[in-house]
Amino acid sequence: MGTRLQKSVFLGLTAVLLPAAAAAQDKVEASVGADLVSGYIWRGQELGDVSIQPSASVSWKGLSLTAWGSASWGREYAKEFDLTLGYAVKGFSVSVTDYSFSKGANFKTGADIDGKYFHFGSWSTLHVYEAQVGYDFGFLAVNWYTNIGGNDGRKSDGKRAYSSYLSLSAPFSWAGLDWNAAVGATPWETSFYNGGSNGFAVSEVSLQAAKSIRITERYSLPLFAKVIWNPAMERGFFVAGMSF
Repeated sequence: MGTRLQKSVFLGLTAVLLPAAAAAQDKVEASVGADLVSGYIWRGQELGDVSIQPSASVSWKGLSLTAWGSASWGREYAKEFDLTLGYAVKGFSVSVTDYSFSKGANFKTGADIDGKYFHFGSWSTLHVYEAQVGYDFGFLAVNWYTNIGGNDGRKSDGKRAYSSYLSLSAPFSWAGLDWNAAVGATPWETSFYNGGSNGFAVSEVSLQAAKSIRITERYSLPLFAKVIWNPAMERGFFVAGMSF
C-alpha cells in the first residue's frame, strides 16, 4: 500500500495465516482477461461510461497479486490502474489495494491534482490506498473496506476521514440465471463517497443477473446486466457487460 508499515502489517498477517492454506494450490496460477461494460459504476458512483477493463493476476497458496484497469470512451473520465495484494483461505480474505488515476481532485482543497504516478504525498497524490477484510459464508459475503492513505476524503473539520465502506452480497440461482443482490453503505462522515456524506449513508442497492452464452463447444461468452440504485445521491443506473 505504498508504506513500509502497511507492508509489514500485511506480511505479519500472512505469516500467521499461511499454515492454514496448506490445502490451497501448490502451483503458481495465472489468468488474464478483459470486460467491456456499458457504464462503470463503483459503489453507487459513476466513474465512467462505456469502458474496457483489463485484468491480470497470479496466485499461489492463497496469495494473489492482481492488476486491474479501466479506460472510458469519454475523455472527461479518468483512466484507472489498480494493484491488489491479497490473501484468502476458505471464506476469509484480506487485501490491500493501490487505486491510481490519470487525473483527480484534492479531497482536502478541491483543487485539481497535476500529479504523476510516482508522486505519493497525502491529498496531492493520484493514489488512494485501501485495506479490506471479509468473509464469504457462501450464501452471504461480508466485506469491510477502509482507506488508509493517499488522496482520502476528509471530515468537516478537515481531518482525514479514513473513508470506509461496508458491503453485503448474496448470490442465488433462479430461472436459469445466476443472480447477485448487494447492499453497500458508508458508516461515517466523509467527502470521498456520494459527493460528501455527514454520516451513515446507503450508497448502493443492486441486483445483477448473469449467464454464459455458448459460442462453440469450448468457448462461452459471459454476459451480465445490473440495476443499481444509490439512495444517498437519489440516482439509478442500468448497465450491462461481457467478459473475454
